[in-house]
Amino acid sequence: MTQANFSSSAADMGLHELPQRLPAQVTRLMQPGDAEEREVLLRLLEIGFLPGEPVQVMARGFPGNDPLAVRVGHTTFALRSHEAALIRVTPLAPQGVLA
Repeated sequence: MTQANFSSSAADMGLHELPQRLPAQVTRLMQPGDAEEREVLLRLLEIGFLPGEPVQVMARGFPGNDPLAVRVGHTTFALRSHEAALIRVTPLAPQGVLA
């Protein structure tokens, strides 16, 4: 398997923590803690959660904020919070705002 864990940034956060509609970029995937997490991480890689990809939380389920509707690239997927927590992202500055 290709190593999915890249150097982390102090500004990265779990995708499950990303505010709704805030553009971000995938920075890395967490290391699997067990065989079940390894399978989830492989599925996430296969559907496009790769470092450098644009990502955004489009909506959250009600009640409890689970599942999340997450857009990666031009495709939207439903992820459970525990799955989204395996994806580390860096928020991007909104367009038109200088950093």
